[in-house]
Amino acid sequence: MLRVPQALQQRLSDLLARIPLSALTVLDVGCGGGALVAAYRPLNPRAHLLGIEIEPAAAALAATYFDQIAGTDVEIEPMPFDIPDGIDCIIYNEILEHLRDPWGLIRRHAEALSPNGMMLICAVNEDHWRFTEWHLRGLPSEGNPQHGFTVEQMQDSLAAAGLILCDMMAWAPDMDANAISAGRFAAAQAAGLEGLGIDPAEYARRAAPSHLIWRVRKEPRQRMILSSTMLEPVAGVSHVRVVYPIQAIGTDPMVQASVTNLVTTGQSGDRIARLFILHRPSLFGEQGQDTLQRITDAGFLAITEFDDLPEHFGMMQVGGALSFYGAHALQTSTIAMADALRPYNREIAVFPNAMVALPEVANFTDPNTLTLFFGALNRERDWLPLMPAINAIAAMAGERLRFQVVHDRGFFEALATPHKAFTPICDHETYLRLVGGSEISFMPLSDNRFNRAKSDLKFIEAAACRTVALASSVVYGDSIEDGRTGLIFRDPVQFHAQLLRLLAMPEWARDLGDAARRYVAEERMLAYQVAPRIAWYRSLWARREVLDAARRERMRRYQTGN
Repeated sequence: MLRVPQALQQRLSDLLARIPLSALTVLDVGCGGGALVAAYRPLNPRAHLLGIEIEPAAAALAATYFDQIAGTDVEIEPMPFDIPDGIDCIIYNEILEHLRDPWGLIRRHAEALSPNGMMLICAVNEDHWRFTEWHLRGLPSEGNPQHGFTVEQMQDSLAAAGLILCDMMAWAPDMDANAISAGRFAAAQAAGLEGLGIDPAEYARRAAPSHLIWRVRKEPRQRMILSSTMLEPVAGVSHVRVVYPIQAIGTDPMVQASVTNLVTTGQSGDRIARLFILHRPSLFGEQGQDTLQRITDAGFLAITEFDDLPEHFGMMQVGGALSFYGAHALQTSTIAMADALRPYNREIAVFPNAMVALPEVANFTDPNTLTLFFGALNRERDWLPLMPAINAIAAMAGERLRFQVVHDRGFFEALATPHKAFTPICDHETYLRLVGGSEISFMPLSDNRFNRAKSDLKFIEAAACRTVALASSVVYGDSIEDGRTGLIFRDPVQFHAQLLRLLAMPEWARDLGDAARRYVAEERMLAYQVAPRIAWYRSLWARREVLDAARRERMRRYQTGN
């Protein structure tokens, strides 16, 4: 892994969150050793990553992470890359202040942006109190920049270059500490500042950030507010269905995305698209109708996110179908779920579960040992018929087969082997770490209506970690290529044979894991859903009058029982 100082790592992390996750092409100008792109690559493996770095040693280091590196002088030579469809994001991370004519470069590079392209600019704040202190003491500025930029200068110069402001972030390694230091510095200089007609408090506000981070676009686009509720996290599903998608969509500079239980009022109408996602809501009676009314009164479209069969929930016995009738649209994770929800509301989008990032590979380190992972909620009916086969193989394999169990104490106790470890229900990060430290992931689902509507999330998570899926044909048979990206079983006898094959051929098992990881990298990353999700939300907003009329008719039928 590329090592960078902590303060720089913090800035890179904040910059990373502002690179559009849907970008097809990203250019980092003055990329140094490539730390920023090194962090972006696992989020968006399809992206074509370009870098410009004139210092040969840094360029050689960066080449590990980029698809193409150019060692050109950006102020003298033309854009070294010819991208027919344009570049989706051009990054200038603390580079403009070192150029002779930064705005000439910005204007030239703007011509290379795609129609929806943007620039991400991180520049030193000339108003930072440290710079003023250095000047007063006669000391050189740290890093010897040729330019500094104030908020007003940057804003005016970007507009003059024909670029449209999306947002601006005031940044410092520790903003709270810098705000305190800037306040103290302003207080010490209060008499001089007031003598110049400068309000010390206003100066302290401008002087706190060490850097200014800007996002600008080449062409205008309607802004969107996307809010979502989230149930209490259980085994990471809430993060996969809500937190990670909201964060991913929020990397679009024209989308303000957040997880919240508050319905904010504000400007509606055509200028800003406003959508509110309800995660697995349980709406019924007057309280449920009041919730929906608050959302619509605030100018939002209501979307219900649901990924389990409604009939499984007791809310449906007391009028919980309001959760589906009362929303303008529904979103779910599988086609089977969409079919189950369609009788309530025909406006449905399917967004399969996906990985937000490819974890680092951490398994297949010992060819003499394989670990089987099992982590699930309420799956005893699914694994119980297979336990005799599991214990028979465990007895034969001895310490060569270990078990890592999350949450299911019954499964753990039923394992007749000392080579086992148990972890109670845990956060998603810990869950993935345990999956990634195992070589086999056991995924049993018996054949019934409820299971057939489940998603293949456990396969996607295991595959991303290079962990081989040993899975039932129910659900997973539609995703796993048996013998290429994992192994499928249909009964205990076949399960027994498949597990023996993995134990006998660990190198083959690793090849299966590698193929599965490539499948996820190529097809099942959240980055690839950002553009389709935003496009669907925008289409809902464009059709809001029609959707609202349909919603009112559903509500009428719901209330009258017709």
